[in-house]
Amino acid sequence: MKTPSLLRGMLSFSGMTMVSRVLGLVRDMAINASFGANAATDAFWVAFRIPNFMRRLFAEGSFSTAFVPVFTEVKETRPHAELKSLMARTSGTLGGVLLVVTAVGIIFAPQVTALFSPGAVDTPEKFELTVNLLRLTFPFLLFVSLTALSGGALNSFHRFGLPALTPVILNLCMIAGALWLAPRLHTPIMAMGWAILVAGILQLAFQLPALKGLDLLALPRWGWSSPDVRRIMKLMVPTLFGSSVAQINLLLDTVIASLLIAGSQSWLSQADRFLELPLGVFGVALGTVILPSLSRHHVATDREGFSRALDWGLRTTLLIAVPAMFALMLLSEPLVATIFQHGRFTPFDTHMASLSISALSFGLPAFALVKVLLPAFYARKDTRTPVRAGVASLVANMVFNVLFLTLLFSLWASPAQKAGSWMESLSQIPGLHMALGMASALASYLNLALLWHWLKKSGVYQLQPGWGRHLARLALACGAMIVVLLGGLWLWPDWTDAEKWTRVIRLAVLVCAGGGAYLVALFGAGFRLSELRGR
Repeated sequence: MKTPSLLRGMLSFSGMTMVSRVLGLVRDMAINASFGANAATDAFWVAFRIPNFMRRLFAEGSFSTAFVPVFTEVKETRPHAELKSLMARTSGTLGGVLLVVTAVGIIFAPQVTALFSPGAVDTPEKFELTVNLLRLTFPFLLFVSLTALSGGALNSFHRFGLPALTPVILNLCMIAGALWLAPRLHTPIMAMGWAILVAGILQLAFQLPALKGLDLLALPRWGWSSPDVRRIMKLMVPTLFGSSVAQINLLLDTVIASLLIAGSQSWLSQADRFLELPLGVFGVALGTVILPSLSRHHVATDREGFSRALDWGLRTTLLIAVPAMFALMLLSEPLVATIFQHGRFTPFDTHMASLSISALSFGLPAFALVKVLLPAFYARKDTRTPVRAGVASLVANMVFNVLFLTLLFSLWASPAQKAGSWMESLSQIPGLHMALGMASALASYLNLALLWHWLKKSGVYQLQPGWGRHLARLALACGAMIVVLLGGLWLWPDWTDAEKWTRVIRLAVLVCAGGGAYLVALFGAGFRLSELRGR
């Protein structure tokens, strides 16, 4: 596959994902304005994060990376009838397994809540609210996983736009839930649970006509005895862990955040939302577009084409993720104040959310590069290596959590808090959630370093010429952007007390000026778009 096709695929996927991510920000604005950051919204974010974590596991992680290589191989080497049969058997098997998982999750919702939100156990009202929300949100996993199946098939036929646009439905439902349904319910936050359930059903229905157009729509059949289905499931088991280490870390952070001051879950969720914009639009897009291409190169034993495609993904990722990291770190407070500080979302919430954004955004390049490196292993059906890297990263993340929490506690706790109960003091000191973002970012770089080491060791990827020049241009362009942003922040230091439209105008000026400085410096140093199209 030639790079222009990769570039077109990435732009198609990214364009549709951009619409979804922007609506995601509008969604969070609606939630923050309607509910604020408190115990009720913490309960919702916990209830949503558990099935949403599994969604990322299946939709953007293990299922796609296991299904697409096998599906592509069948598509390239066998009749269409066998491809349609594979769709029917895979959907039947996956749906059957997840139907059981969903039922177990609903029945044992109190136990799941106690496991992932131990801090809510001692607060009966918050605990019961989380359980009720989880029972509404858990079926989302079943529907969105079947949506991932159809999306993977469409991606293999180079239909990247429709699967990328599908999450728009979730955001629209959640906006409607926050603004329209919530005021009509006795417990307003329950509207968000109903919104997620409805969105899961609608997202699946949205993709069915496109599958029918490709003659891939068939009644699901149990297919455990099918060799191809068993290959997918065999590949899927280890990738359940290996492709979603960042999300597992985030879920474990949920457990720790439940022990911290009220609002910590919401502030961490907002940090994740800001990272999702560059990570989802470009990191996930690149990984999604590259996987079918790498799979084809591997099937054709085209090592040079494999290296070119991966090299293209790595260079493109750095061009976007590195400036995004610096921009988020510097503009965290202006962004939160401008976008979220309305209604019940206070200046204090702005400051707290900006702490987690600054910490977590440090890991953005690693999060994005991992999304691009993983397909290089999965395309070759190597699922063991990512698991090894993931285990090391997961263990490191927990160690870093304890270290950074201890460090911030020692710096911010009063003498009386240090002398008292450590666990009780954790729930009283604002800002400790920043430690969780710092730990996740650092662990992601360990994951990236291990994957890079083993990829080079395998000998399947060769660095293409021009990397030194590429990195020098990137450093120069980022330096120019940082100088401009720091100048703007020196000129306008106060954001939480400024008027709404003043914040909007100032942020727009900073974003345009910083982005303009980056592009001018990058192209001034000799970068040309043809370099990406030629890779």
